[in-house]
Amino acid sequence: MMKILIIEDHLELARNIQDFLAREGYVCELCHTADAAREKLALFRYDCVLLDIGLPDGNGILLLDNIRSEDPQCNVLIISAKNALDDKIKGLEKGADDYLTKPFHLAELHARIRAIYRRKNLEGANIVRFHEISLNTDTLEARVGDRLLDTTRKEFDLLLYFLVNKNRVLSRQSIAAHLWGDYTDNLANFDFVYQHVKNLRRKINSAGGTDYISTVYGLGYKLKET
Repeated sequence: MMKILIIEDHLELARNIQDFLAREGYVCELCHTADAAREKLALFRYDCVLLDIGLPDGNGILLLDNIRSEDPQCNVLIISAKNALDDKIKGLEKGADDYLTKPFHLAELHARIRAIYRRKNLEGANIVRFHEISLNTDTLEARVGDRLLDTTRKEFDLLLYFLVNKNRVLSRQSIAAHLWGDYTDNLANFDFVYQHVKNLRRKINSAGGTDYISTVYGLGYKLKET
């Protein structure tokens, strides 16, 4: 599951985008000004930022500079009413991954987001493979060899998160924030993350797969080669 920050000062459009992407299974955060966006970006990490160039308290291009300096791996899609060629070129030269001009269909926005994610995080593929495990990001199917896993959407997204971040230690807090949103920062514990990891391990083992997920005591979890 991707975690998206929508930076858009048109309230109705911002809400429509958030509602649409939420129905598609994304975790979406929303802000309407450059100052609010800087605060969000300083506190949390996002897989993709939808960035309006024309903000009431600052230019989106300057905000793009901040994003690129703080988190070079973050995907950025510029959305703007400005259709001038120089704005598009400037945004792409500053490191934006794509550019979409208003008005646009929400289905096209969704397709652009998925294309950016596949291109940067999955090397352009919709099939993610790790030894005998494979994930289809279009159909949301997980398999061990030829056996289809009966995963929930959260379990599928958790497994994808592990595969994209293999050999990295992922804290329970970072997993919770990635899959459920920033509100989880206020929770007293993250036992529900343990339960989801436990269920995922059980289903992989039951299908004859190897459990590549290891517990890193006091830190979190890591998916490793062996």
